Amino acid sequence: RMWPTVVPILGVTFAAATQAFFWTNFRLPFGATFAVLGLLIGEWINRYVNLWGWTYFPISLMFPSALIVPALWLDVILLLSSSYVITAIVGSLGWGLLFYPNNWPAIAAFHQATEQHGQLMTLAD
Repeated sequence: RMWPTVVPILGVTFAAATQAFFWTNFRLPFGATFAVLGLLIGEWINRYVNLWGWTYFPISLMFPSALIVPALWLDVILLLSSSYVITAIVGSLGWGLLFYPNNWPAIAAFHQATEQHGQLMTLAD
């Protein structure tokens, strides 16, 4: 329920903080990707233990990898511009705009047509 509203806002804060640390101290432009990969590992552990381990919810319906592409976008903008202001404006805009289309490949399999009780609908419905 809160996936499209809370996750992008909280995700960009972790990515931006790690990116600022890596860029300021080491001049390495992969801080956002590093933070998101750490969050991704923790998210998979959480989903496996809590959803599969406790309730046997199918793992194929869970995809926290939607944060990797926006994190790469944020790192590329910092690498090309070398400016925090441009990265904050263009990078955060791209973070929000890339979040929704990045989920399409993961949920494409559930948009197949099926007939349920005489009604034509998708598997996602």
